[in-house]
Amino acid sequence: MKKIVLCALLIAASSVQANDFAPQMKEHFATKVSSWLNTPTVITAVKAQNQRNMSLTDNDINSLDQQWRTGVDGGDTTLIDKTLNNELSTYLKQVETDAAGLYTEIFIMDNKGLNVGQSSMTSDYWQGDEDKFKQTYSMGAGAIFVDEVEEDESTQMFQSQMSATIVDENGAPIGAITIGINVDEL
Repeated sequence: MKKIVLCALLIAASSVQANDFAPQMKEHFATKVSSWLNTPTVITAVKAQNQRNMSLTDNDINSLDQQWRTGVDGGDTTLIDKTLNNELSTYLKQVETDAAGLYTEIFIMDNKGLNVGQSSMTSDYWQGDEDKFKQTYSMGAGAIFVDEVEEDESTQMFQSQMSATIVDENGAPIGAITIGINVDEL
């Protein structure tokens, strides 16, 4: 019986397109996310990492991403630990907890697509080669990208990721955010 129910859920989830949820997700962003996203905790952390990473080369970014992936696979977790235990990650974990199951994950990226803070560990450190970053940060202020519904390997839940450009107090793009939304909780 469990297999039948699981198969039915998988079929139902795979047949739902992100567009079915996009209007609700965008409304949620406008009414809820923007209020906690535009806090000094977020803006200060992103701007500080942008400053620190200003001179990183593509090779440096690839090296950091590989270091992260090695940690995910059981190796050195120094970079993961540093990121998961910073002030921004602590804040995002609380935001996720306060959302009571609506958010499956939250992570914020700098202007290179590198993780600045996150509510839980991601499978990689560099998001700059993925649509969640390319369809937001590089598109400028106001850009929102809603992906298809899928099972996320990090969270093991069916979700749709909503990503958006983060702007500073002057409206200039400084990074991006991705929020996994549990579509059953919308």
